[in-house]
Amino acid sequence: MRKSTRMSIEAEALLQEAKESIEAAQNYRSELQQRLHGLSQARKQVRGSASQTRETLQRHFQDLQTTVSRLLTERLNILLQEVDSIELESVSPLDDCQKLIEHGISTADELLREGEAAIRCGVNEKEDKLGSFTKKALQIQLDSLPEVPALVDVPCLSAQLDDSLMHTFPTQVARHGSVASYPPVQIEELVERPGGVLVRWCKVDEDFTPQDYRLQYRRGNSSQYEDAYIGKDTEFLVLQLDPHMDHLFRVCARGEGRTEWSPWSIPQTGYTTLAPHEWRSGVDGYILSSRKNITMRSDSSPGHGGVLYSNSPTYFCGQTLTFKITAAGPTDKHDSLGVCADSRTGTDSLQRDQAVCISTHGAVFVNGKEMTNQLPAVTVGSSVTFDMEVVNIFPVSNNNNPNDKGNFKLRVTIGSGNREVVFDWMLDQVVDSLFFGCSFTHPGWKVLVF
Repeated sequence: MRKSTRMSIEAEALLQEAKESIEAAQNYRSELQQRLHGLSQARKQVRGSASQTRETLQRHFQDLQTTVSRLLTERLNILLQEVDSIELESVSPLDDCQKLIEHGISTADELLREGEAAIRCGVNEKEDKLGSFTKKALQIQLDSLPEVPALVDVPCLSAQLDDSLMHTFPTQVARHGSVASYPPVQIEELVERPGGVLVRWCKVDEDFTPQDYRLQYRRGNSSQYEDAYIGKDTEFLVLQLDPHMDHLFRVCARGEGRTEWSPWSIPQTGYTTLAPHEWRSGVDGYILSSRKNITMRSDSSPGHGGVLYSNSPTYFCGQTLTFKITAAGPTDKHDSLGVCADSRTGTDSLQRDQAVCISTHGAVFVNGKEMTNQLPAVTVGSSVTFDMEVVNIFPVSNNNNPNDKGNFKLRVTIGSGNREVVFDWMLDQVVDSLFFGCSFTHPGWKVLVF
């Protein structure tokens, strides 16, 4: 009985070991299949890009050959026409001179025949004949000869051909075009942001000196890329993207002193699951853009106006919230931009409890109290950023219920211009997401949020 039990335990152990080995083999096979798929994708990229590069080279050099042949033919025709024109212009007076000389020779031949006939005629006619011949000879002016130009005064055409083209052209052709194994720049990171994707790229060719970068994107179901950015920065936030939809991004660069763009980077797929930041519509004194990410303080309620909040609490810790001032009006000490835990009504400023904000004068307020540190004044072109991270949570409840009131501490960084302030913001309850808002007393202010 003991032996049977021992064998049963051993069999169970062997069975368990076999199951683990089978699971390990399945995982191993799955990993190998994934690597095989990755290898297939790599081979497809090499062969596909090689085929596309061949087509590009053949098409370019065929166009180049056609263009060069056309230009050479056009230049040859121009030079031949110039030869024809010079020849015609130069030969025409020579033809006139030849006709004059031939006419003189004909006249002289006729005069010779008459003179010889006058000499051979009889005595009775000789006197009359000789008299008539002499008179005619005097009329012809036998001592007057047409002028024939000297050869040095007559055009002698020749082709002046600069052999330097024959030397420089092969050199230029030998250096024309190149084949790169890798694009000089590649996309480094895609970070989802509310209503957009932050694209970061970097240079991977140490010998390449970029002058400008060019970023393009297209929706997954589209075949056309759109320009998103051209400039010197190595990152750009592409906004107004549809959430939960794949977008392809690619980047290229223009070398220093060059006019053509480099090959495109390998396209990378990115998407955002975060709803875009939107201002709340229907608030008196504020006009929104069609996408509701831009608000303008109107003059419908001059001298007073409440706080304009976000449509919903779309700001989460770990993100960067940016306010871009695109137009400015008169300032007031109650003007403010900031983040808050709620969207209470009946207030005329964010300089209150449960909110952190910056005034247009640069003063920073935490739960309604002004800090000693100040930032530059907010004006046209200013970008104000808010970054937050959770420091710790000290709930008062013994049950550690996050919904119970307690000390919820956030580390806040507000940046404006080239300066920033960092402080801890205490809230009386845990919040997963936050509202943002603005308040302006006078019209003329225009704010983009992203």
